[in-house]
Amino acid sequence: MDSAEEPVRFLSPDGTFAPTPAAEPFLARLDALSDADHERFYRDMVSVRAFDREATNLQRQGEMALFPPSEGQEGAQVGSAHAARPQDHIFPSYREHVVGMIRGVDPVGILSLMRGVTLGGWDPTDPKNGNFHLYTLVLGSQTLHATGYAMGQLFDGASGTGNVETDEATMVYFGDGSTSEGDVSEALVFAASHQTPQVFFLQNNQWAISVPVSVQSRTPLYKRGAGFGLPSVQIDGNDVLASYAVTSQFLDEARTGQGPRFIEALTYRMGAHTTSDDPTKYRTDQERAEWGTRDPIIRFEAYLRARGAAESLFTSAAEDARDLCADVRTRTLALEAPDKNTIFDHVYTDEHPRMQEQSDWLNRYEESMTEEAR
Repeated sequence: MDSAEEPVRFLSPDGTFAPTPAAEPFLARLDALSDADHERFYRDMVSVRAFDREATNLQRQGEMALFPPSEGQEGAQVGSAHAARPQDHIFPSYREHVVGMIRGVDPVGILSLMRGVTLGGWDPTDPKNGNFHLYTLVLGSQTLHATGYAMGQLFDGASGTGNVETDEATMVYFGDGSTSEGDVSEALVFAASHQTPQVFFLQNNQWAISVPVSVQSRTPLYKRGAGFGLPSVQIDGNDVLASYAVTSQFLDEARTGQGPRFIEALTYRMGAHTTSDDPTKYRTDQERAEWGTRDPIIRFEAYLRARGAAESLFTSAAEDARDLCADVRTRTLALEAPDKNTIFDHVYTDEHPRMQEQSDWLNRYEESMTEEAR
């Protein structure tokens, strides 16, 4: 795609169905979507936005150490998550809350991690969690984890048979800031060299904390993938249909042996990088307002209304989101701190004398503090 071209987009900001020329090759992917699929997309976006706001409130009230909001990025995440098949493996960064929820992860697992009462939040090997791997706060490292896993899928013959119903693929999410990390380039090298069954899904939300993407890269970021020989496309990340269609096609191509693909989803982080950040220090109200006119939920709601969706969809979606928030708040407040020795339990797969030594030291230290207090 030339930098002068518009990205893949099906829905204009006002919700009108108006595919760009770049969207034409992906139009057929929308034919498989039913009204129920459209409704699920909408409900998921509404639910995670409410969850985001509730989680932020919990952090502000001192119930969590940190929370990374995803408001504004719902279209990119919901569309791509629904494009994956059950057998696929998903490697997130730390903002893909709705992707985890779609794959089956309990949202309280996400908040338990942010509350600091668990080392991971969920077990990625448990089938109920949909092959959704753990959050990674070290920027870009998950791209290497995903590429290594995809190499394993390739070596094990789990992909490339030509059967999209059973072949596996891997998808990894990362942000524009991560593209400046060496890990991402190394992952692209190995993915291209081995032709892994993999999709790199870049959410370009315009800011790497306080550094704008214009400073990080002088060229569109999807060209990073093309530079390593990966078929690469830029999409309107606030168009849930564009996210679904392109990701669906790219995952099918990857899992059937055609090699890795790269997607840059243009979106915007409406809130703070995390709750420890103050975006008013480096962003303007005008910029935020401009991106607000491209809101993925408002856009998709307008599209659904034009298609004749019943009013009950929108009212019930709002009610379900409120119920989710109430449940999440209740269960989060009920979370209890784990036994302190939990920190030693999973450092090694088997018992290790060094871990026992450190555990014993901690117990002696805490006992000494109790004795001194007496």
